[in-house]
Amino acid sequence: MKNLILIRHAKSSWEMPLNDIDRPIIQRGISDAHLVATNLLKSIPSTFVIHCSTAKRAQETAFIFSNTILYPSESIIFREELYTFDENRLEKNIKSISNEHENVILFGHNDAITNFVNKFGNIYIDNVPTAGLVWIQFEAENWDKIKNGKTIKTIFPKNLK
Repeated sequence: MKNLILIRHAKSSWEMPLNDIDRPIIQRGISDAHLVATNLLKSIPSTFVIHCSTAKRAQETAFIFSNTILYPSESIIFREELYTFDENRLEKNIKSISNEHENVILFGHNDAITNFVNKFGNIYIDNVPTAGLVWIQFEAENWDKIKNGKTIKTIFPKNLK
């Protein structure tokens, strides 16, 4: 069985003239990431690996989560190919994860995340918000064989305030 916890990066800033990949998260994003990460502590798997986009906002979000859930930040796997907004590229990347990992937490971007969870989960989600989390469980032994998963948890900041 494979568990995939997808987390959209926290709210980021558009105010500075930066390349998209370099945009940092803002104070609301920091607060929301802490809120969701703290809530995830109640149900997090005992072992997992974290994969993260190389975008600054995704990295900053992953660092907040890793600190909260006591995961060593130096163990986060940063992958350039996760800096994508396309669900087909995201799917290809997820299906390439090593099968030694049963539980994966992945930090990425929309529209890729929302479209992925609607393709593979069993609950339609209009939009995964910033710092939002969707956990999908797959009855598969191999990542490249995942299909028709079960959405077992969603954690969105607005539902925790």
